[in-house]
Amino acid sequence: MPHTVTATEAKNAFGAVLDKASLHGVVGITKHDEVRAVVLSIEQYRALLASQRNPLAELEGEFDALVTRMQTPRARAAGRALFDASPERLGRAAVARRRKRG
Repeated sequence: MPHTVTATEAKNAFGAVLDKASLHGVVGITKHDEVRAVVLSIEQYRALLASQRNPLAELEGEFDALVTRMQTPRARAAGRALFDASPERLGRAAVARRRKRG
């Protein structure tokens, strides 16, 4: 990061720091000779946001497919049967499923 200012300069002359960020894209703010923060130009900020991928976008298709499967007549009937089942029937189904999985 070639363009840096001290924390004191950033506090005392923030307008000048903003001008530097606009000119150079990014300005590091140092404290005790170590960069502790950065000021980005709006262009750099927008570019950073545009480069980020949406972590939920990967799941959208999977979620939509799941919802579609849940809307089938067979899935709806299974859901109704589940809520209508007695505790004993649910217990037997759980045991059977466990045995089937091994």
